[in-house]
Amino acid sequence: MSPPEPGTPGGLPDDRTPLSEAPFNPESARGAANVVQTYFALFEERRFADARRLWSGNGAASGMDEAAFAASFAGFTEYHAQIGGPGAIEGAAGSLFVQVPVVLYGRLRTGAAFNSRATAVLRRVNDVPGSTPEQRRWHIHRLDPVAAVPRP
Repeated sequence: MSPPEPGTPGGLPDDRTPLSEAPFNPESARGAANVVQTYFALFEERRFADARRLWSGNGAASGMDEAAFAASFAGFTEYHAQIGGPGAIEGAAGSLFVQVPVVLYGRLRTGAAFNSRATAVLRRVNDVPGSTPEQRRWHIHRLDPVAAVPRP
C-alpha cells in the first residue's frame, strides 16, 4: 500500500523543492517536521504512550489519557504517514508555530484501505528568560484534518 502521489487528491502538496539532508537545528522548522516524523514512526511501532508524549503538555493537548489515546488506534491494522516539508515559522504571544502537511494511509481492521490529509501544527516557546528546555522543544499543538479520500 502506498499513499497518493503529491499533487493528486489526498496527496501532499506538489512542492518539488528538495529538502536538504544536511544536519539541522532541532529548533528549526525541519526540527518540527522531524517531531512529526518521529510521532508517526512511533505509531508504526505501536508505541502509543511515547507518541502521545510528543503532544504539548506531555500529551495533554491530545485531549486523551494514555489508555484512550492507544484505544483510538485499535481500528487500524496498518497506519503510515508521509510527511511533507514544513511551512515557515510564525510567532504569536511568546510562542512559535509551524505547520507540517501529512498524508495518512493504511488499512482498517475491516480490511478497507484509507488515506487522509492533515496538517500538524507544532508549537514551542520562544527562548525567553524563565522558559524551560522542555518548553523550548517542538510539540504537537494540534492535528487539523484537511480531507479524507476513500480508497478502493
